[in-house]
Amino acid sequence: MLYIENLTKKFGEVNAVCDLSLHINKGEIYGFIGHNGAGKTTTLKSIAGIQDFDNGTIKIGGKSVKDDPIECKKMLAYIPDNPDLYEFMTGIKFLNFIADVYGVSGTERKEKIRNYSERFEITDSLASPISTYSHGMKQKLAIIAAWIHSPRLIIMDEPFVGLDPKA
Repeated sequence: MLYIENLTKKFGEVNAVCDLSLHINKGEIYGFIGHNGAGKTTTLKSIAGIQDFDNGTIKIGGKSVKDDPIECKKMLAYIPDNPDLYEFMTGIKFLNFIADVYGVSGTERKEKIRNYSERFEITDSLASPISTYSHGMKQKLAIIAAWIHSPRLIIMDEPFVGLDPKA
């Protein structure tokens, strides 16, 4: 599912990621643990195609992040540590916008939004502007938006920041 071979990323003279190789099969769960500046976020952003890298190969489902970025992005969901959301929108409008981007049908999106918003206990807030949400509610909305198209690979950078223990 995820194939990384000899990934290297430098910022000037600083090696943020140096010759990382990692192979993750379908159904496996991995976590990066390390000190600040160890290259965790740099690696995740490179996998997601948000940040270019200097050397190496990243493939998602057999497709190259560099050669076929759109197909790779269709297969994954990326949740940053501090998600940028369209705060002028309501939660429901944002989720429908994301579902439109990924071509999720009306019936499927309705069911997923209902299911996930109930599980994360934010159903009653979906009609409110995102600007009124707490950090934790925004994080929950970002997770629902990421999952709405049933990605094959989910990349989460510090996903539990701001979430309550139940979430």
